[in-house]
Amino acid sequence: MEQFITFASNNGMLSAVWVALVVMIIVITIKIQMSPVKQISPQDLTFLMNREQGVALDIRSEKDFNTSHILDAVSLSNEKITKNGFTSLEKYKENPIIVVCSAGISAVKVANDLHKKGFARVSVLKGGMSAWSGAGLPVTKK
Repeated sequence: MEQFITFASNNGMLSAVWVALVVMIIVITIKIQMSPVKQISPQDLTFLMNREQGVALDIRSEKDFNTSHILDAVSLSNEKITKNGFTSLEKYKENPIIVVCSAGISAVKVANDLHKKGFARVSVLKGGMSAWSGAGLPVTKK
């Protein structure tokens, strides 16, 4: 312990950066746990679609969607969301909605926006289409 204190006092900047990183990791972890939008696995997405009439909302570009997508997924690209909002999804308001993007990163913002608009059961596919394809799950072409 004495060596740790000596190291910290001799390397103040490095120690401050290390403490900041640890605090950021803790804050992000707590924020994810407290968020109303949960990240789910490809298997959970399959379960929600098959048993609870869940809707996979694919927010990738039309070109990517037409190349391959989850069976029965609804395409709503970011451009369409910016232009029309979520009006085309009103009929799915009570269903579980799982937002799917390429890697699971850009879907979080859309999922949070959906939750703010009153969609109660919104999730994000953790890892996006990359995780879906990586799990060897089926895709379809339009």
